[in-house]
This record gives sequence, structure tokens and C-alpha cells, in this order.
Amino acid sequence: MIELAVFDMAGTTIEEHGAVYEALRHAVESTGVPVDDADLQTWMGTDKREAIAALVRIGGGTPDADLVERQYEAFRAYLVKRYAEVPPTPIAHADTALEALRARGIKVALTTGFSDDVALPLLASLGWSTGEGGTLDAVVTSDEVPRGRPAPYMIHRAMEKTGVVDVRKVLVAGDTVVDLEAGTNAGAGVVVGVLTGQLSREQLELHPHTYVLAGVADVPGLPETVS
Repeated sequence: MIELAVFDMAGTTIEEHGAVYEALRHAVESTGVPVDDADLQTWMGTDKREAIAALVRIGGGTPDADLVERQYEAFRAYLVKRYAEVPPTPIAHADTALEALRARGIKVALTTGFSDDVALPLLASLGWSTGEGGTLDAVVTSDEVPRGRPAPYMIHRAMEKTGVVDVRKVLVAGDTVVDLEAGTNAGAGVVVGVLTGQLSREQLELHPHTYVLAGVADVPGLPETVS
């Protein structure tokens, strides 16, 4: 049986109405370089500083450390503005799915390409928290690990935080290719793609996975989550 379910945030458990895509595009294009839609999608779900550096380089720019930090601040400011205009909400039935898993004794962690200064206020706005009486068992942000997705480190860090030692008893779910790659690289027993992001079933199924589901609401129906 699964002991830990690790979920991505934006596009997987949280509906943020495409704000991350908009903010990342804005942060890169405001340097004067173009952003191709396919490249933008490739870098979704990764550490946002890494994404900005990569997309600026792909567009023909030179992403030195000062530029990356400046554009990360532009990304963060744009995102805060968009979230104020259109507040994020839980993806349909995501909160009840997480509750159902925890009621079965399965620990739940969220991982994200956001750093603490973006992720934690976002979770607070939804009333999601860790600790005694919280709605989650752990949250892992990009600034806690040496590299973000597709590296496996955020998943392994979630295991450390929740005391789970067997990666075969971990389920990983996300809406991007790098979510699937991170789960595969971590050795997770179950790797799930969900269709609540920007990618189609056909696009997700091109990459290693165990299941592709309509959304996280379907995760408690998987046989691996039932004792």
C-alpha cells in the first residue's frame, strides 16, 4: 500500500488560472527575448530561477546571476498581482481527495517549483498548512533542495519530512512532464499524470507513468491507495 502521496501544487492541486504561465512568460519576455510556447511548457514545473535562466538562454539572451534574480522578482511580483485579481482555489475536489488519503493513513506532501516566499502565502490563502491540526503532512519548496524537477530531490525530501523510507510506497502526481520525470527519477512506486494542467492525455502518455487521470480527485480510487 502507498504510504506517501506527493502532489505538485499549481495545475495539480491548485487552480491558479494559468497565472504561472503568464508570469514566467512576462519575466522572460521583459528582458527582450522571445519565448516559444513549447519551450515554456518544457520548463513549467521546474525551479523558477532555473526556468528563467534556461528560457532567456534559449531566446538568445545572457542569463547572468543578476538578471535571473531581477527577473525572478518580476515573476514573483506579476504572480502576486494576478493572484490578487483572480485568487487561486483548490482544483475540483482536490481538498477532499487529500483528506480521503490522509483518513486512510497515507501521508500527503506538496512539492513545488516555487520558493518559500511564493508557495507559503499561496497555501495560507487556501487555509492549507502543516503541523498539528494541519491539512498537509509536508510541503517542499524549490529552495530546500539542490535542484528542482526533474531531479528527484523534492520527493526524497518529502520522504525525509514524513518519515517514509521505501520509495516504492510513494505515489507522485503532477500535471507536467517534469512531474512524471521527477517521480520516475525518484523511483516512486506509482507515477500519475493529471489532465488539469496544459497537457493532453496523449502528451503525458509519451513519458513514463503508471496512470494518467482526469485529476487528483481520482487518486483515492487507485487500488494502490486502498488497504
